[in-house]
Amino acid sequence: MRWQSQQLDAPTDALPGLARIHDLVRTTRTPEFAGMTFYEVRAKSALNRVPGHVPGTPYRWTINPYRGCSHACVYCFARPTHRFLEFDDPAAFDADVVVKVNLAEVLRAELHRRSWRREPVALGTNTDPYQRAEGRYRLMPDVLSALADSGTPISLLTKGSLLRRDLSLLAQAAERVPVDLAMSVAVLDDDLQQRVEPGTPSATARLATVRAARDAGLECGVFLMPVLPYLTDSVEHLGRALDAIAAARASYVVWTALYLKPGVKAWWVSWLQRERPDLVARYARLYAEGAYAPKAYRRWLADRIEPLLAERGLVRGAVDSATGTVRSRSTGIVRAVAAGGQPTLF
Repeated sequence: MRWQSQQLDAPTDALPGLARIHDLVRTTRTPEFAGMTFYEVRAKSALNRVPGHVPGTPYRWTINPYRGCSHACVYCFARPTHRFLEFDDPAAFDADVVVKVNLAEVLRAELHRRSWRREPVALGTNTDPYQRAEGRYRLMPDVLSALADSGTPISLLTKGSLLRRDLSLLAQAAERVPVDLAMSVAVLDDDLQQRVEPGTPSATARLATVRAARDAGLECGVFLMPVLPYLTDSVEHLGRALDAIAAARASYVVWTALYLKPGVKAWWVSWLQRERPDLVARYARLYAEGAYAPKAYRRWLADRIEPLLAERGLVRGAVDSATGTVRSRSTGIVRAVAAGGQPTLF
């Protein structure tokens, strides 16, 4: 059935939070995306200023073509952000996706402002720009073109093998601006991956996309993250993952342990109670002090991963020792180019 034939009398479906932030055009459902609703909106802005930005940290600006994500990762740190739109059910993050249909138009206007300083812009920091809906809406080609045309550096993180569609466009952009690509591949066990990331492409498909990006002459790293304590932190699993990453010729690898912020922790624990009740008490102890895995666990994990990386000749990415979170390469890349040098990995 045609997508257009599935639209609803959408304006009556607008939630108060959504109506305050965007102009709702329509809501759409289609058999291709069973159980999902797409809220097509006219966004008022495209570039998001990162709140509380500290000079020297990776990004001041981000773009989110979508809000909500069909990847449905149980551990996703962005899940609580749907509350700003007054979607109170945590499961709505996976099923109710906001689509900014006029994004490229608004972005080009913002990039042409005299005040725009062409600072690096990150995509994929909150919800995935290459989730399944992108195959229908095709927002990303115009977004990437707008950024490249304006001389704005691009950093892009995804779990979507749909990235492969735009590799030629990204290769063209990389001739004009720094382009930083990374693929998130957390789980190299097919059964576990389908349970914790039920809407994502397989790890094999994602790593094939990394290989295709490298074949296209692009740098592309792999985020082996989050490492799930007691589930994916064994030598066997990590070794198998790093073997596959090395075979894909990834430019670098970064990893972090699972981060359980408020609003995510309860969702993760409910999954454990259903799927791995034997681990509930162990997680309660490990994350008793907060959202981050303890420093002792992170040191233990680093001591386990570092030799495996060295054995495979893989380059280690940058991680903040204070929190265990990733530090982006993009600021360093832009600095090197601005100084007249060649882009460096870190």
